[in-house]
Amino acid sequence: MPNQEKQTKILIIEDEEILLKMYSLKFSNNNFKVFQANNGTTGLEIAKKEMPAIILLDIIMTQLDGFGVLEELKKDKKTKNIPVILLSNLGQEDDIKKGQKLGAVDYLIKANMTPIQVVNKVNEILGKK
Repeated sequence: MPNQEKQTKILIIEDEEILLKMYSLKFSNNNFKVFQANNGTTGLEIAKKEMPAIILLDIIMTQLDGFGVLEELKKDKKTKNIPVILLSNLGQEDDIKKGQKLGAVDYLIKANMTPIQVVNKVNEILGKK
């Protein structure tokens, strides 16, 4: 069992169950303490309660989409400094620009990256590489 104290908290907000499980497993295996949410509303609640080091955020979701979650996170002084990576299959320039404007630190296109590449990107952003 990995040392719980040394684990970095990550929140994965993703409504596709298979992707949520896959990313969660990959991050757990790489010494992250993983929190999961399958919709934006739950994701916001978990972010405020757990204060993860970083958030992986899907854009297209029910209840509250990723852009809405990102906006709420950045408005709240408690969560505004948590780095957020948008993770989507939408690779449109407009979506990428919108995400950056709202404060995302990066925008990853799911179809173009393996789970381990996503883990590596998160480590890079957190300065753990």
